[in-house]
Amino acid sequence: MKKYKNPLIERYGSTEMLYNFSPEKKFITWRKLWLFLAEIQKELGLNISKEQIDDLKNNLCDIDWNRVSFYEKKFRHDVMAHLYAFGEKATIAKSIIHLGATSAFLGDNTDLILIRDGLEILMKKLINLIFRIRNFTLEYHHLPTIAYTHYQPAQLTTVGKRSALWIQSLLLDLEELEFRLKNIHFRGVKGTIGSAASYKELFHGNLQKVKYLEKKISNKFGFKNVFSITGQTYDRKVDSQMLNLLSNISQSSHKFSNDLRLLQNLKEMEEPFEKEQIGSSAMAYKRNPIRCERMASLAKYVISLSNSPAIVASTQWLERTLDDSANRRLVIAQSFLATDAILMIWNHILENIVVYPKIIEKHIQKELPFFTTESIIVECVKNGYDRQEIHERIRIHSMETISKMKLEGKENDFIKRILHDQKIPIQEEKINQILNPKNFIGFSSEQTLEFIDTKVNPILNRFHHLIDSDISSMDKKV
Repeated sequence: MKKYKNPLIERYGSTEMLYNFSPEKKFITWRKLWLFLAEIQKELGLNISKEQIDDLKNNLCDIDWNRVSFYEKKFRHDVMAHLYAFGEKATIAKSIIHLGATSAFLGDNTDLILIRDGLEILMKKLINLIFRIRNFTLEYHHLPTIAYTHYQPAQLTTVGKRSALWIQSLLLDLEELEFRLKNIHFRGVKGTIGSAASYKELFHGNLQKVKYLEKKISNKFGFKNVFSITGQTYDRKVDSQMLNLLSNISQSSHKFSNDLRLLQNLKEMEEPFEKEQIGSSAMAYKRNPIRCERMASLAKYVISLSNSPAIVASTQWLERTLDDSANRRLVIAQSFLATDAILMIWNHILENIVVYPKIIEKHIQKELPFFTTESIIVECVKNGYDRQEIHERIRIHSMETISKMKLEGKENDFIKRILHDQKIPIQEEKINQILNPKNFIGFSSEQTLEFIDTKVNPILNRFHHLIDSDISSMDKKV
């Protein structure tokens, strides 16, 4: 009988994010924590030999998974299982492994390392995504298209102005991601319940040595900040903050997927559709937006998971309770894997997204006559006519045109009605001038170019080292 397999592992997760939350990285990190702890304790004068340090180094990556499994079944304790299994390999160092430490020293510090490294993986994908959308935005910043409010035709915007809105959401996410990376704290060496009592005993009450130990081991793992105070664990609100960030990225992603699916229905834009891809098992003609749908599905999952660490953080007891453990094993890794998959899909869509200008133009021509009403009113008033009278004539023609279009399937003949109305003093030549779609996009193009120049490009320049070379070589200039 085949066992259940997690789709985030089998179908969606990237190699790098899967490794980041893999048992191998997790438990080698545990061993690195043991090693660095012993190294610094030796430096501070504890009775630890060079041979013991070398023994830890030489066996750092030699994990006997069968022995770990044996001890975990025996002790029902994962830290003790790995401690015993490591001690069987590093026999010289066995007596000094985990000296003064507690399970949270391993588990919490490792989790913070994995969270930080996971954020950096997402950062790279986010920067590449912004870069791709920026290039798309520059390519289409001047192409008029219908803007919708309530999914009803409203006015004209440009394709690039709309895609700039996707970037705007991502910039908010990037700002938060940068903040979380900059301000993430290491738990450090706090002892059993956060009081560092074991280290006070080891260092004979020398607080400065404990502080040195904590700062140095934090720096060893690349952390500039370390919590000055904790209970047994770091504040579980950190997990809530991190998953809220992933939820925010997922919200931006879901918004994009909605937009593109709506536009694909209109046949104005569509996600990539491969040559032999099948859209439907029954309807061979269909081009279903499966990538956007997958994004939306995963985004819903991440958004829903963000509630879980909030509940955990709010229900912890005093210095610590263990009802966070199983929950955190699931939701932290799953949220990162799903968000990573979402950004991979979104990047892939932007690699080969398709725009159909002729269809966009056709839709504009269908609605454009209604967009001219204000311009016609202004022109008539300039010629000395009463605004309210002209407004009423236009209103009547608008309603009759819409009625014919909806009830009888007629074409939009609003302009013909206006030209044949003797009470509306405007020439056909003037109306033809007005009917240019670019007259109705406002400052969409200018706003977009300014946004790219002042808000987007400076960020991309700052993170240029994260941009993949294959897309960087296709950089589009303003």
